[in-house]
Amino acid sequence: MTVLEQPGSYHPAPPPSWRPRVDAAPLLPDAEPYRLLGTSAARDADPALLKRLYAELVRGRRYNTQTTALTRQGRLAVYPSSTGQEACQVAAALVLQEQDWLFPSYRDTLAAVARGLDPVEALTLLRGDWHTGYDPRERRVAPLCTPLATQLPHAVGLAHAARLKGDDVVVLALVGDGGTSEGDFHEALNFAAVWQAPVVFLVQNNGFAISVPLAKQTAAPSLAHKAVGYGMPGRLVDGNDAVAVHEVLAEAVRRARGGGGPTLVEAVTYRVEAHTNADDDTRYRADSEVEEWREHDPIALLEREMRDQGLLDDTTVEAAREAAERTAADLRARMNEDPVLDPMDLFTHVYAEQTAQLREQAEQLRAELDAAEHDPHEHDQHEHDQHGGDQHEDDQHRGAEQ
Repeated sequence: MTVLEQPGSYHPAPPPSWRPRVDAAPLLPDAEPYRLLGTSAARDADPALLKRLYAELVRGRRYNTQTTALTRQGRLAVYPSSTGQEACQVAAALVLQEQDWLFPSYRDTLAAVARGLDPVEALTLLRGDWHTGYDPRERRVAPLCTPLATQLPHAVGLAHAARLKGDDVVVLALVGDGGTSEGDFHEALNFAAVWQAPVVFLVQNNGFAISVPLAKQTAAPSLAHKAVGYGMPGRLVDGNDAVAVHEVLAEAVRRARGGGGPTLVEAVTYRVEAHTNADDDTRYRADSEVEEWREHDPIALLEREMRDQGLLDDTTVEAAREAAERTAADLRARMNEDPVLDPMDLFTHVYAEQTAQLREQAEQLRAELDAAEHDPHEHDQHEHDQHGGDQHEDDQHRGAEQ
């Protein structure tokens, strides 16, 4: 007889009063990504919504191609393209009401533009100018977030504060699959569920965290399954089906607005282009894989459905393309203008109250600018001496080589 078999011995099991806090079954996502396009249910979709989604998808694709071209021309320092993910970006913008907030990551400039943000302002940060590039309160779009997932706790905080104040506000926070490997992701989901904050998390699972595939990030059945561990529903949706993404997000937003708490939505999509213009994606994925996903293009999927329903013809397709081209032309013209920069902006909005060191640096820069303005010849002589010195060094270098 062992110790554990003796009468009155300790048995390492929870007491009978233990029970799950919530039933896990309703929180579990579907086994397959939810989709509408190509099914009979798509016939019930609002025709006006389909037309708006299509127009925004076409405009978004042209926005991506134009912005990528501007990067190659040196007008942007970097651009993370969302080509292939336009359905997620557009749907995220369209499900929100005016008072709601969007919390984007660095790849979500299209979502910000679809929300109504000026395209040039949305690209200001990627241009290397200013701190954010736009007023977040104007369109209820938080600053583009480059560090992975750090915007998520902020989104939860805003949503919780709005709930405490009684404001009718829902927050939609965007993140990539790579961001789900960060601690901020888990902390945000935990606080959101405990506080029942009116926030919706949209994970755009585009297959890669730069060069790291999803299989090397997690062993979970899906990213949507992670929701169950925090006590919120998880939804799995085809991220290239614009109508399905809009429906799932709209349901989650309604739930949050009605006091039902947060939802985690995983949209399965694909990053057709490289991580950024600085990335060589041929080193970690095959061209055949990319081409296979091109066959599941969000614009083509929606266009096929709308043609089948008689909601789209060649004339309306051309009208959407012309409208998108006008947007691209305006973006191209304005981005090709050299910005007027004020060096003193370096010290603007760094802190609510400038530190003594910043004040000292600002005064030093102001004195140098004033001196250059009052004595331009001295400034020109300085430039001449500098370039002359550079030329002398170049001559010496060439002489040494010979």
